[in-house]
Formats: sequence, C-alpha cells, structure tokens
Amino acid sequence: MSQQKTDSEPGINSSLITLFLCGDVMLGRGIDQLLPHPNEPYIHERWIRGYVRSLKSSRILLLLLLLRHLLPDRVIYKGYVKSARKFLELAEKAHGSIQQPVDFSYIWGDAFEELQRVAPDLRIINLETSITKSDDYWKGKGIHYRMHPENIPCITAAKIDCCSLANNHVLDWGYSGLLETLETLDRANVKRAGAGRNAEEAASPAVMEVAGKGRVIVFSFGLKTSGIPAVWAASQDKVGVNLLKDFSDETVHYAKEKIQKVKQKGDIVVASIHWGSNWGFKVYPKQRWLAHKLIDEAGVDVIHGHSSHHVKGVEVYKERPIMYGCGDLINDYEGISQSYGDFRKDLGLMYFVSSDPASGKLAHLLMTPTQVKRLKVNRASRKDALWLKDTLNREGKKLGTQVELSPDNTLTLVW
Repeated sequence: MSQQKTDSEPGINSSLITLFLCGDVMLGRGIDQLLPHPNEPYIHERWIRGYVRSLKSSRILLLLLLLRHLLPDRVIYKGYVKSARKFLELAEKAHGSIQQPVDFSYIWGDAFEELQRVAPDLRIINLETSITKSDDYWKGKGIHYRMHPENIPCITAAKIDCCSLANNHVLDWGYSGLLETLETLDRANVKRAGAGRNAEEAASPAVMEVAGKGRVIVFSFGLKTSGIPAVWAASQDKVGVNLLKDFSDETVHYAKEKIQKVKQKGDIVVASIHWGSNWGFKVYPKQRWLAHKLIDEAGVDVIHGHSSHHVKGVEVYKERPIMYGCGDLINDYEGISQSYGDFRKDLGLMYFVSSDPASGKLAHLLMTPTQVKRLKVNRASRKDALWLKDTLNREGKKLGTQVELSPDNTLTLVW
C-alpha cells in the first residue's frame, strides 16, 4: 500500500488521530546537570573507558556485544565515573561549550518546531529516567539515571501528554525514587503508565481524550529481555513496574484481559513495550509473534517498541504499525567513544502515527530524522537522513515495508 499525499497526513484537519511517539528520552546524568536544578553529580557508575579504540579483533567486539546482551549494564567495565558532569564535559569536548544553565526547553531543540508543524493530537515518550532526589541507588546495577524533580518543566515545556515507565531505569534510584517519580508526574498533570504503587496501578493504562475524535489508551509493558530485573515487578503490596513474564499465550491473555476491560469502540490502543537488547537490528521471531498476537487477540492498534539505542525496522501488520525499536531521542551519550558505531546511536526519529479511530487502521506514518548534538535534538543532515532511509529500507525489506525520503528530509512509510 503506497501512501499518497492526501488529507490523511498529519497536520491536516481530519478525523484521524495523530500521535507523536519516540524511543528513549533520557534526562539524567549530563542532561540533568545541564538543567537549572541539577542533582548532586555524584554517581555510582562502572563505565567502559574507550575500550573500542583498543579493540584489535572483531571476535573481541562480538564477545563484548554478547556480554552486553546477556548482562545489560553490569559487565566489562574497566573503570568508574564518579560525577555525572563527566558526560556533560564529553559532549562539550565533542561539539563545543554549552552556556549553563540552559532553559527547560533547550534539550528539545528542533523538535519544538517539528511538533508545532505536524501538530499531533498527543505526545507520548518512553521516559527512561527516575525523577527524584533519592540517593538510594540500586546496588549491583552499573548505570543509574535520575533527574531532579524541579527539572520537570523540561517535560511539560514540550507538552508531553504521557510517559511510558515500564523500563530498566525507572527504579535506578530505589523504590523511594520511583514513588517520587510518580508523584512528580502527577503534580505536573502528565499521564503515565507502566509503573505504580502496586501491580494494579502499574498495569493501569493512561486514558486520554482527543476532542471530537475519540480516546487514546496507552498500556506500558516491560520485558526482562531489556534488562529489567525480575525483582522490579510490581506486586499486590509492592511498588514496581508492569513486567511481563515472558513471550507466551499466558502473557497475551494477561494483556488481553487488561485491554478489553477498558477499550471501547473508536479507541486507539497503544502498547508501549520495552523489550530486547540495546544493540542489534535483528527482530526476533518471539517479538514478532507477541506483536501480532497483541494485535490479533488483545485489540492493540499501535505497537510502540523501544530499548534499542538505534532505530530498527518497522512493520505494518493487519494495517497496524509495529515499531520494533524507536531508538533514542534524547541522551547524554554524545562524546562517549563510538562503540557500536555501525548503529549510529546519535541518530533518532520522531514518529508521527496517524490512525483512523473508526477502524484502528494506520493511515500514514511520517518520521523526522534527528541527531543529538550539544545535548539537544537537532534536525539530521541530508546525509544522515539518507543513512536512516537506507537502514530502514534494508531492515524493512524483511518486514514488508520501505520508506521514501522527501525534499524536506522527512521519511514516509510505504507498505
């Protein structure tokens, strides 16, 4: 199905519901230090210091990738970083000094103009950061992300409507840190899903009304394949995340039960799923199986997948979009030696998904290429947009999709 330029496109008045979706938004460490109210910079971080430059063998790289997949955030570290400001310093070393503190809107950079241009009905992100002053870092975990609660205006400045929280960093600063995250988002009137004070709250969706069009319901699910510790799962009397046990019929039944209690005719249901390792383009059969089952049996209309630090292929199954890995939109990895250079961790996409609430079918998917530079979102260059086009076409060929690059450097999905 080749998409033509019609009134089905985002930004044009129609009955379609357009969602802005993106992958990981990481607002801790160097980003937090850049903002007006940073936490104390001390961190407890085991870090790989320039190991890529010392690699002489592809076998060593393959071993490191394997270890990173099996034990996320915990292995092959050669040193320690004690201050979150180190990541800010690395970014400045790479692309020039940044006048500090920045205003709350700074980190969104060119994304502001793009959001205004497309004018999505709702804005949904995967917030991969605890919002807290807590010092109760999770012992034995190699990386900990936190943003000071007084920096919450950086989320509201971009008019973010909903944060998906079922990921492997929301509990980095302990149960008290997660509780403070929930309270901070609630005070800011930002909807959330995927974490809560108990299992029932963690599994509850964010329900949002789009005036004159219908409702969007966001469920947030996490899987252990993304590095979420099993102990982080919320229970009847314990704060935690909405962690799915595995890729099984039982899991599908659990999701179906939750979704069908809420979904009404005309609703668009989004399953925001944190799954898979940080690196690698491969979409595993079990991921496709689960995505298809959630669409076939649970009534999901949009699969919003994330965890990979780079974009992955997109599939359209029964006229429903499946983004297997949305990459990172905001992070502080700039200046860190280019480990996994083939994946271009600095590049990302802003996804604008337009669906028909009457049928749940995808009408249009527009993607805007971005690059993190000077710790903010920038429009990607033509060269980088071409790299993303080629990458999505290579990976999409296996999934039955392609993208077309427009003169304005936006990508349109064709299926």
